[in-house]
Amino acid sequence: MDFTVDLEGRVAVVTGAGGGIGRAVAMQLASSGADVAVTDTHQRVEPLCELAAEISQMGRKSIASTADVTDRTDIDHLIGDVLNAFGAVDLLVNVAGVYLTDPIMEYSESAWDKTMAVNLKGPFLTCQAFSKVMCEQRQGNIINIASDSAIDVAEGDGPYASSKSALVTLTRHIAREMGEHNIRANVIAPGWVKTDMTSFVWSDPHLLEEAEAGVPLGFLAEPEDIGNVVLFLASGASRYVNGQLIVANGGRV
Repeated sequence: MDFTVDLEGRVAVVTGAGGGIGRAVAMQLASSGADVAVTDTHQRVEPLCELAAEISQMGRKSIASTADVTDRTDIDHLIGDVLNAFGAVDLLVNVAGVYLTDPIMEYSESAWDKTMAVNLKGPFLTCQAFSKVMCEQRQGNIINIASDSAIDVAEGDGPYASSKSALVTLTRHIAREMGEHNIRANVIAPGWVKTDMTSFVWSDPHLLEEAEAGVPLGFLAEPEDIGNVVLFLASGASRYVNGQLIVANGGRV
């Protein structure tokens, strides 16, 4: 079930907004009154521009700015685009990520490097860069998207889980250091969510049945289910929630 909060006058930046959880989050933030800058890789410019146009049709201001979150120069350009368009940023939601799996003994160095770059270095660079803007404003809110793999052990998930575990720790450190500047930072750990990234599971009846059997609630999440947790953390209702990991996986772990 969807719900909305009042984010009128807020400016949000959502990475990985070209599809899946990122797209849902951007739409839900806009539906709650926020103006939204959406970003994703240069390869996803078309769905990104379509999303920005859709948000604009809702009466909210939106821009699409492509960026490689692992590239500091791209991040600097992204910040420039956001500040030129909105003059401020209140909320950063880091959704961009990759899911590359293989047993440890078979995991390639290139796959390791990409996993760590996108899932950990990317949020580090965006959090660092946008925190500087938020410090000048004396307020801000950071929400990182990890995975329940960060607290679970599944075959083939080692490097991916390691990157997400590190993201949880990074978020807690950001919360610790940025609190004095009135900046909050929290992290969400979704379980199975029906996105393109996990289509190999939910598009296969046998694997879907197996996955649902492992979730006490008996179903896999929709992207909007994670977006609802983002809305809570973006709202004033969570003003005293800082440095926390919120697991949203239907009770699977």
